[in-house]
This record gives sequence, C-alpha cells and structure tokens, in this order.
Amino acid sequence: MARVLVLGSFADSLVLFRGPLLTEMVRRGHQVYACAPGASAELRRKLSAMGVVYCDVALQRTGTNPLQDLRTILELIRLCRRIRPELFLGYTIKPVLYGSLAARVAGVARRYSMIEGLGFTFMGSGLKSRLLGAVTNRMYRLALGYNEKVFFLNPDNLELFLKRRLLRHEGQAVMLNGIGVDLERFRPAPFPQRISFLLIARLLKDKGVREYAAAARHIRRRHPAVSFRLVGWIDRDNPDTIDEKELESWVDSGDIEFVGRLDDVRPALRQCSVYVLPSYHEGMPVSVLEAMAMGRPVITTDAPGCRETVHHGETGMMVPVADVDALVRAMEYFIQRPDEVERCGRAGRMLAEQRFDVHKVNAVMLHNMRLGGDDEIMD
Repeated sequence: MARVLVLGSFADSLVLFRGPLLTEMVRRGHQVYACAPGASAELRRKLSAMGVVYCDVALQRTGTNPLQDLRTILELIRLCRRIRPELFLGYTIKPVLYGSLAARVAGVARRYSMIEGLGFTFMGSGLKSRLLGAVTNRMYRLALGYNEKVFFLNPDNLELFLKRRLLRHEGQAVMLNGIGVDLERFRPAPFPQRISFLLIARLLKDKGVREYAAAARHIRRRHPAVSFRLVGWIDRDNPDTIDEKELESWVDSGDIEFVGRLDDVRPALRQCSVYVLPSYHEGMPVSVLEAMAMGRPVITTDAPGCRETVHHGETGMMVPVADVDALVRAMEYFIQRPDEVERCGRAGRMLAEQRFDVHKVNAVMLHNMRLGGDDEIMD
C-alpha cells in the first residue's frame, strides 16, 4: 500500500476528471489524499464516499503574485510533510510546478505530473504572455526535472516540451489517450427528433464560444428550427473569459439557449444531435470523449488535443481554428444529411471503445507510477 497525494487547481476536477483514477487507487488498497482549493461540502462528501481524504490548499489558479505563489509553495511543503506521501501526482500548471517543487523539498520519493494543456502563458501572443511564458519555461524545466514520469494527453504538447527542452529526456514522457471516458456511465442514447447542437465548456474565448455563437446566428437565419445549447459558466478568474453582456446578447437574440453549469452533462448530451467544440487548443477534451461515448458525432477544430479525437468524415468533422464559415458548413452538412448523424455517431462510439476507455488509460498511469495496472495492460 502506498500513500498518494494528488493535487489539482480546480476542486471539481477531482471528481469530474480524476474520479475514476482516484477510485481505482483506493480499490487497489492505496491511501489517497486529494488536494485542491475551495471544495464544496458536496464535493467533499463525494470524495469521502470514494474513500479519498480531501485536503484544502490555498492555491490561485490564474494569479501571478509571486508572494502569494511563494506562500502556496510553503503551504504545499507543510502539507507534504504532514501527510508524508510516498507518491505525488500533480495536474494543471501550478500543481505541476509548485507541487513538484514542494514534493521534492519535502522528500516525497516518487513524483509525477500530467500536462493537460498549455494555457495562456504558452498560447498568448502579447508581451505579458511572452514574459510569463519565459518564466514558466524555466519553472517547468526545474520542476519536471524532479519527476520520474510526465504524462501527456496529445503528441503536440509533448513535441513542444521536447523542443523547448523542458524534460530531462524523452524517456520521461508517457503518452496517454486523453484521460479516458467511462463507457458504462456514458452510453449511446436515442437521438432527439429535431436536430440540435451542443457545446459544453467554460465560457472562454479560446474554447471557441464566440465562433459557436456566430455559427448559430448564421444557421438559424436559414434553419430557425435548429437549436443551439450552451452548457458552462463564466470563469471570472480567467483573463480569457467572455463578458456577461456578450452572453446575454446571444441569449436575447434567441440564437443560443444557455443551460448553465451542470454536475451531470449526460441529459444535455442525450438532447443533442451533434456535439461541437471549436476550441483553439486542448490537452484532450473530456467533453468530446463523453459525446463520442454517447454516440454523438463531433465537430471540432484541427488544433492540438482536438484533432486526435475525431476521424474527419467518419466520426465527425474537423474545421480550422476560428473559422466561422467552415464551422457553419460542417453544421449544415449534418442538418442536410440526418443519416450521417447516426452513422458518424456509431463510428464515434466504436472509436471511444477502442482508444479512450478510462480503465485502459488509468491502467497505463498506474503501471508507470508503480501502483499496479499491469494486469489490465497485459489484457
């Protein structure tokens, strides 16, 4: 049995994205501590029911105050010394950087990280993002140097990390098929009678939310019966978030039906015909994998993380980033060919079964972290 500390920057992700992994660790007899800032009472209850101990940490996901970040590192060192884990796993930028450093200082023997995406400091083009990117590169090189393995969700991110020499050597890297999807929980469902589109995302510019709204406006001029739903929320801590007034304008025009935030996205996926994610970049989008598992065709972009999820013309359509006209054409393809909706949906489910089964993904992670998983890999 090992004592494991898992650190994230967004509390809900511990259940939404890491839940199956944490559950499997507990099932194998490991003592698991899950750490993040500001978990709700309901989330703490869910983790406790899974057999996971929750620890709150003062970590700002997007802040750039060096004194606050130093306090975070010191708090993480104290947390590691109190829990005394044998193994640390961090995901998202600050948990990877600060968690790896803190675990090293505190003497945690085995340290691992997951690179879920690149974020503002890698993708931005302004002076601030370039400066932050230079600092982040140095910190990644230092922090990941203390890791045994680093998990990547798509080859583009791995290629960038190797190009910038952020890993000690290529053998550190482990490529995963995303974080996987629970194929039992997300099962194929009948299609609605009227065609509808759905996007599930934090309301950030680089998720392609504006392109989705613009495409909806174009489509509804010619096909007023087609509906466009949007599930998500305004992430006020993120500099890339859209304005509330902009969201209200989409809703007031009748082009977008805003559902808000959902703890369980399966009802929304059942109500849609085609899932859409016009993102600029991803690690690998969980929402796309969930839509595929439920037998929905997907329209997404030819962008890192997104392009790995869809076989163009087979399980859905791939369009250029920030190209509203191409997005409109892809949507109209499915509007005009309802038989293709079902055909691509079936093919998407098959692809999810072949590549994105969460149990297979978790087995690879557990094997590389020396926590078991060898039997599933052999299978």
